[in-house]
Amino acid sequence: MSLRKLNNYFNVIGENLKELRLKKNLSQAQLANELNLLGINIYKNDISMIEANTRSVKDYELWGFIKVLNVKFEDLTSGIEKKLQQ
Repeated sequence: MSLRKLNNYFNVIGENLKELRLKKNLSQAQLANELNLLGINIYKNDISMIEANTRSVKDYELWGFIKVLNVKFEDLTSGIEKKLQQ
């Protein structure tokens, strides 16, 4: 089974996730640890792959990013219009 892409994107939040994570002064490992405390089993390498757009994002991971980073859904998905039009 091959993974579906949207205009060569595995996800549309990777760039924004990295930017928001860095604004909160969190490393990928720290973000992974916070997500694990919420019961979301994710590793530093998974976050690296999401940010590099080489891995898709599960809905519960998206919820976890919003919760841990204390941001809105719109913050993670801003700029999606440009990616859809490419």
